Amino acid sequence: MTLQRESILLDDSIIIKLERFAELLHEWNGVHNLTGAKSIEAIYENIIDSLYPLTFIKEPKSLLDVGTGAGFPGLVLAIALPSCQVVLAEPLKKRVAFLKYMRADLELTNMKVEAKRVENITHSPFDMISSRAVTNTKLLLSLTKELSSRETQYLFYKGERVFDEVENLSQQLNYDIVQKNRRNYLYIKSQK
Repeated sequence: MTLQRESILLDDSIIIKLERFAELLHEWNGVHNLTGAKSIEAIYENIIDSLYPLTFIKEPKSLLDVGTGAGFPGLVLAIALPSCQVVLAEPLKKRVAFLKYMRADLELTNMKVEAKRVENITHSPFDMISSRAVTNTKLLLSLTKELSSRETQYLFYKGERVFDEVENLSQQLNYDIVQKNRRNYLYIKSQK
């Protein structure tokens, strides 16, 4: 992986777990079609995409990842942030089975998998809520309002439409958009 080139510094034990995750995802994906990342190289690109925000976010104590899918970014962040309590919200059964298997295989005691849609989760407010390619920003904020507080930060992995999505919300949010390749990371630091 090209972590050092991206200024992502992780312990060797974390890198070993990330490599194991990539290996198992590649294996499971061949049978269960969990993600569009079909090659090991594509999986590593998704891992780096998931980790890149560690170069600019404030590390949370608790994190909710909405619509985790095959583990991007939530499972990857759970591996990289062992002191953060991570909840993965994923309603699809085959992905839930994979995420639970990864939790056991990688001994991720800081991670919990919720096999339901985010609007059906009850939990105290999270420090951070993340999501990648789930829905538009306004709807994500609405769906997670019962799981957030004024201090909750958001990290949304977005494409080009992010600028249109935040245009109408810019008066209500304190945010940055960090661009890297074709990815736009919407980092909402607080709601006004």
